[in-house]
Amino acid sequence: MGKHLVIVESPAKAKTIKKYLGKDYEVMASYGHVRDLVPKGGAVDPEHDFAMKYDIIDRNSKHVDAIAKAMNKADDLILATDPDREGEAISWHLYELLKNKKAVKDKPVHRVVFHEITKRAIQEAIEHPRGLSMDLVNAQQARRALDYLVGFNLSPLLWKKVRRGLSAGRVQSPALRLIVEREEEIEKFRPREYWTVEADLEKDDQAFVAKLNVLHGKKLGQFTLNNEDKARKVEQELIEAAGGELTVGKVEKKQRKRNPAAPFITSTLQQEASRKLGFTASRTMRVAQQLYEGIDIGEGAVGLITYMRTDSVTLANEALDEIRELISQRYGADNLPDAPRTFKTKAKNAQEAHEAIRPTSAMRVPEEIKSHLSQEQFRLYDLIWKRTVACQMIHATIDTVGVDFPCGEGNVLRATGSTIAIPGFISVYQESQDDAKAESDENMLPRLEEGDVVSLVKLRPEQHFTEPPPRYTEASLVKTLEEHGIGRPSTYASIISTLQQREYVTLEKKRFQPTDVGRVVSRFLTQHFDQYVDYDFTAKLEDDLDEIARGEREWVPLLHQFWDPFQQRIKTKEEGVSRKEVTTEELDEECPKCGQPLQIKLGRRGRFIGCSGYPECDYTRNVGEDKEDAEPEYIEGRSCPECGSQLLIRTGRYGKFIGCSSYPDCKYIEPLEKPEDTGVTCPECKQGSMLKRKARSGKIFYSCSRYPDCKYAVWNEPIDEPCPDCGWPMLTLKTTKRRGTEKVCPQKECKFSEPVETEESADGE
Repeated sequence: MGKHLVIVESPAKAKTIKKYLGKDYEVMASYGHVRDLVPKGGAVDPEHDFAMKYDIIDRNSKHVDAIAKAMNKADDLILATDPDREGEAISWHLYELLKNKKAVKDKPVHRVVFHEITKRAIQEAIEHPRGLSMDLVNAQQARRALDYLVGFNLSPLLWKKVRRGLSAGRVQSPALRLIVEREEEIEKFRPREYWTVEADLEKDDQAFVAKLNVLHGKKLGQFTLNNEDKARKVEQELIEAAGGELTVGKVEKKQRKRNPAAPFITSTLQQEASRKLGFTASRTMRVAQQLYEGIDIGEGAVGLITYMRTDSVTLANEALDEIRELISQRYGADNLPDAPRTFKTKAKNAQEAHEAIRPTSAMRVPEEIKSHLSQEQFRLYDLIWKRTVACQMIHATIDTVGVDFPCGEGNVLRATGSTIAIPGFISVYQESQDDAKAESDENMLPRLEEGDVVSLVKLRPEQHFTEPPPRYTEASLVKTLEEHGIGRPSTYASIISTLQQREYVTLEKKRFQPTDVGRVVSRFLTQHFDQYVDYDFTAKLEDDLDEIARGEREWVPLLHQFWDPFQQRIKTKEEGVSRKEVTTEELDEECPKCGQPLQIKLGRRGRFIGCSGYPECDYTRNVGEDKEDAEPEYIEGRSCPECGSQLLIRTGRYGKFIGCSSYPDCKYIEPLEKPEDTGVTCPECKQGSMLKRKARSGKIFYSCSRYPDCKYAVWNEPIDEPCPDCGWPMLTLKTTKRRGTEKVCPQKECKFSEPVETEESADGE
């Protein structure tokens, strides 16, 4: 046993750090948090200055015992957990447990922090220890107490007023409100028609396009041409004025500069990984944690990136020197600006002592260490490396040209194009955008000078409709949370995963949609706890926690300031709001059956429209259906194969299906859509074929078309190839995070597997 005991959170990090510190240091892992609030009421006591009752986390008790045992043989304790509030709290909780076990006694206890796991950073941290920061610990305790008080008091109210098993969170609730309000915007949106007129032109056998820009001396507004008649009239006017050709009136040539984006912070890394790699926020943070803690790249375990929970865009001077050296060697000195670029953080209260997320050494080029990384590790490291290198390169220089073609009295068509004169940083990396059409730098125009004549091939009036605001993606939601000041770098991923786990939102085609329960919960909180789901209030509370962390504010008075009006609001709403009021929404529409007002109600299967006169009147229809749509939709020319009654389309818990009109006397059902045939013969019965089906949970599986006579089924996509090992007539395609995509034999006793190079793995993007 060495003289010094060093504690970190994870065994991977412990292994990496041990390599740098040598035989006089023993490095052990706490395996994350070691203590948490007791899992029952009374864990936070507002009557006694919010005294908090903690208990050791069962799964980590054995690790704490091992640390206590090792501490008995050590000369001092060095707490080296992560450099943020959570890391400080883990160190403090561990220290308190070791004190209770009398393992520390009179031995010195040091706290060290580092933002990258490299030999230089570790040794420098060990040489400059400090004490535990109770300001950071108290900020974490205040956040934990606030979350507990909100969850433990608001969740039971949701049980009573909406549905059992629901829960509310201090930060998740405003995030849910964002998603619900966006959905309501989309539903209220009414598209407007507009038309544009484009001309297909040609010069020297090169085709290009010009667009009507000025009409009768006025710049063309979006809704100037708001119907087909107007567009066709303008088309005819332009055809008659042009006579088959147009003359160049004015040529504008400009040069513009585009600067690189700042190096990654937590939120921008999550956004770009979502856009470019398709990673969820939680997946991004999990892989980044692996890169930070250390991976064996042939020279032993080494941390590949700096700490991934940060809101600072600062780069260390030694990192800048290395990046500039790499750019000069790899891309040429002409791609290097005269001085290092600096960036200003947009985040409020950013920890400027921290660094941006960057490679620990820019000289570790992604391709050179690819063989030591998993596919997802390589892709994320490649993204971070490229962004970091690009941010220190020269700007891109782009030549733009705009050409005007007069056509008749006061009409002008305009063609635009651009070319990249000097690519600069674009040759390495270019930032993606949310919900925006990518700017084309390759819209090439022929050489055009004033007075040149071009051929008019065709005029094309095009109909368009305005579009509603897009639903949030993970990237755009993180960006919006950051803009509102909701949450902090360490919480974005957990906010999103919590909303999904609680089934308040679903992710459809990579965009968030609120569930019916999510809508009702958000409506209840917005109507009755508006202050606590207000974006500014939530952001102000985050600022208050930051002030505690900086030692500028006391945490107990802040909790009193929050708790006293909050508990009063809970009591008022518990007594004054009925469940029916919460789960029912009045509609300005009469029941077609009895004439009483209709309502949107929350049932076991979600929201539906029903009559306020229930149970006397049983009229119902789905939300979003018109009155006419509520009438039974019978299937022409088909009768029930079991009883002969007509078949109709029904809606159930798992969507639409075909059912018998004589239900409940006849319970015949079949899927509305025919399952997709994979074309692979069932390997068991050798008569049916494998069909692609969807389980009730929504998960895809593949089963024999002769079901229920043949019940053979597999979870993975079947391939019409026999297994080379056991001869089973069919293989399947299996994709896992760890191993990528493989051909595998579905027979459990056969271990055959063979890697498959997909399009995604081939291009590395």
